[in-house]
Amino acid sequence: MTKRRFTPAYPAELRERGVRLFRENRADYTSDTGAYRAIAPKLGCSPDSLRAWCQQAERDAGQRAGLTSAEKDRIKELEREVRELRTANEILKKASAYFAAAELDRPFKR
Repeated sequence: MTKRRFTPAYPAELRERGVRLFRENRADYTSDTGAYRAIAPKLGCSPDSLRAWCQQAERDAGQRAGLTSAEKDRIKELEREVRELRTANEILKKASAYFAAAELDRPFKR
């Protein structure tokens, strides 16, 4: 198993500022990559983080195909609910099997 690197959680204000800076200054650079590399150090993040924030902002605005932030949040919520329901279902199955076995062990009365 590979060891995952620590990824800091950047505040929403920083992400919004980074997206705004990219949009305002993009014309000053020959490519998106050049803009990401120049702007990211000023924010204290990696160019890849800034790129991801900008692409997600475009998805949220409907300018790029893909899942919006709200859709991603809803999917996470539903996946969490499915996990909880599966766990509850397993508990109920085990309880049902336990009580069924206990019922079989009882002596038969006429």
